[in-house]
Amino acid sequence: MPGEWWEPAVASEPPRVKKPRRWVDKFREAVRGMKLGVRGHSSFFVHFFFAALALAAALALGCDRTEWCLVVGCVGLVVTAELFNSALETLFHGLDAETKDRIHGCLDIAAGAVLAASLTAATIGTVVFGHRLLVMLHVWEG
Repeated sequence: MPGEWWEPAVASEPPRVKKPRRWVDKFREAVRGMKLGVRGHSSFFVHFFFAALALAAALALGCDRTEWCLVVGCVGLVVTAELFNSALETLFHGLDAETKDRIHGCLDIAAGAVLAASLTAATIGTVVFGHRLLVMLHVWEG
């Protein structure tokens, strides 16, 4: 019988070969995605404020290379978590009401991920900057 699962499909036209995207296009799309994530969500203001504060503190307290890596890594971790949260929120707003009711917990989980990243960053910042302050006050030699 024609059309059975074991018979090869006959294509009416040859399959199109998809042209690979250039790296510059991929980076342009990634930068556009970051702009969309940052512009569309007000919580980035808070994250950027604390990121600037942490970077200024690292500069003022004379952090070493390892401490700078920790501070910058924490900033990256929080911004990345917030971008994922923003992406999920954007998808969520495009759904119908019935689907929103079923998956509303996903937004809570994404917000929890941002909270976990923020608390981790705050803890690491407390350790790094607390140590630096104690060293500056000569309370702790290290």
